[in-house]
Amino acid sequence: MAAHANPIEVSFPLPKAPHAILHGHLTFLEGCAMVHLTTSELGESGSTLAPLGSFVYTMPDRLDEKSTISSVLCATGSSIDYATRLSKILARRMRLPVYVGCSMSFAGITPEEEMEGLGRVVSEIMAKFESSKTTTIK
Repeated sequence: MAAHANPIEVSFPLPKAPHAILHGHLTFLEGCAMVHLTTSELGESGSTLAPLGSFVYTMPDRLDEKSTISSVLCATGSSIDYATRLSKILARRMRLPVYVGCSMSFAGITPEEEMEGLGRVVSEIMAKFESSKTTTIK
């Protein structure tokens, strides 16, 4: 798989929380994947700056496919658990090291809505990852 010249951008409402819009910036390289996620409220100005959030590096364990090794590079409050959980899921599924930056806000969202959102995020990212494996730069 070759590196993408342009990162892939995704945006969609979280399931069961249509007021919360997820924005993702995905870069798939030959040796790793980088995922940066944030949320905004419906009707929120695009010029609003999100905080940096948490940044996690996770790599798959070569000896145990169900295990990962992760390291928190930058931790910020409520986003660290989500960033760590997402990076571990993606590293296991992609079988690549993954960097995940997360400044998502879950204010006003129930834990069930958050977990459903995680499932949607993983599905969207994996779909883009699978389609990127067939794309090459010329």
